[in-house]
Amino acid sequence: MSPCVCKLLSVSLCVCKLLSVSLCQMTDLLFTEKDLVTSLKDYIQAEERKLEQVKQWAEKLDSLTSIATQDPEGFLGHPVNAFKLMKRLNTEWGDLENLVLKDMSDGFISNLTIQRQHFPSDEDQTGAAKALLRLQDTYQLDTQSISTGDLPGTSVKLPYRSTLTVEDCFELGRIAYSESDYRHTEVWMAQALKQLDEGEESSVEPVMVLDYLSYSVYQQGELERALDFTRRLLELDPEHQRANGNLKYFEYQLAKQRKAGEDLRYRRSEGAEPEREESEGRKGVKKDNLPEKKKYEQLCRGEGIKMTPRRQSRLFCRYYDNNQHPRYLLGPVKQEDEWDRPYIIRYHDIISEWEIEKVKELAKPRLRRATVHDPQTGQLTTAQYRVSKSVCVERVFLFFPTLSQVANYGVGGQYEPHFDFGRLGTGNRIATWLFYMSDVAAGGATVFPEVGAVVRPIKGTAVFWYNLLPSGEGDYSTRHAACPVLVGNKWVSNKWIHEHGQEFRRRCGLHEMD
Repeated sequence: MSPCVCKLLSVSLCVCKLLSVSLCQMTDLLFTEKDLVTSLKDYIQAEERKLEQVKQWAEKLDSLTSIATQDPEGFLGHPVNAFKLMKRLNTEWGDLENLVLKDMSDGFISNLTIQRQHFPSDEDQTGAAKALLRLQDTYQLDTQSISTGDLPGTSVKLPYRSTLTVEDCFELGRIAYSESDYRHTEVWMAQALKQLDEGEESSVEPVMVLDYLSYSVYQQGELERALDFTRRLLELDPEHQRANGNLKYFEYQLAKQRKAGEDLRYRRSEGAEPEREESEGRKGVKKDNLPEKKKYEQLCRGEGIKMTPRRQSRLFCRYYDNNQHPRYLLGPVKQEDEWDRPYIIRYHDIISEWEIEKVKELAKPRLRRATVHDPQTGQLTTAQYRVSKSVCVERVFLFFPTLSQVANYGVGGQYEPHFDFGRLGTGNRIATWLFYMSDVAAGGATVFPEVGAVVRPIKGTAVFWYNLLPSGEGDYSTRHAACPVLVGNKWVSNKWIHEHGQEFRRRCGLHEMD
């Protein structure tokens, strides 16, 4: 007997060649061969289905990337596109790799393997999801608007407008669940279920969605709704072990809750339990005594404190010649009053298109996640309340003011309320120049929660304000924040004017409150 080995399309077949064999054994081999042919055909069909999936994926991505690369910043300025890019590169390209790994050329696999080290990580994908949730809260967006890509600042005819699939909504809910954020878990699982009920095809099973949905609702204290979702789940999968256990527990808790309510009503009817205000101590609370974050978010949405018409009438636009300085006599600067207290001025056409592009060109390779000073350690560190990328650039070139910092705020990029003044080696920051190097389709305003000022980005302009009073004390009305970028891409640069070297240009006042 001499062994031989045949290899066909990754199918290994070992056949023994017999010197003497019976007919019945031969017929057995025929049926064996027939089974192998059937298996081979199944394999070919499976490979063809795989190739068709790969072809559809390639055509879809070819169309998408062709549009996206025509205006990368505009495309990624839409938060849904940014999230889906992270999701594709971190998850879906990996799934594609698994699909074709055994049958594609070594060149593609090796190239994909090399490129994967540059792909977004799980942390990046989670960050993109959190950015969408942050935008949802700040701008009070409903899940349907986000899922359909119908955001402020977008157009129905926008070529890179994108939508969320059931898988996308499920992923957002799952990430929120991993953070014990049950409110966002609920709304995104509900959106996924809605799209499934409307007939959208998906690999996500309704049972999986209902499992997350019932538990997230229960965690928010809504036992009746948790029961409804659990019963619906069991209609689809009566043997679901966890749901059966939850059903009994929820029913028990609901009965206990109802009994406690009946006992309380009985005691009140007997006079043993006094009626109480639902929100004690809230009478007389002024509407503007809101937490700072709420005021900040209101201003980002265009709500909140408004300037009176009388104050508004005192704001002007003017040409400024710096006391008839020869250069400014020929080309006076356009000034616009944005706010009166603190005094905020906008300078129009202060940066040229060429200067903006040059600064961005120099800054892009060096952008890193923006940091803040840790008051405990004194070290620079990243923080959730400042989400942007920045780089310090000094003496960039002749025609542009010396810059202290260039920052880029992408999807969901923000900087929560803070002061610019602080004791530094070059002295406190007397004043701030904030240069806007891009327009922003929606969001991204600079707001001052203490006073209600809202300054919107206008490309080529700069705003100026003093951080210190003439006495040298910090002006607490200058506390400001960068609203999250909803749609678009925000480029800014800061120039801080420090105390050192300015002693004779802005002298201290004689009185503390000057």
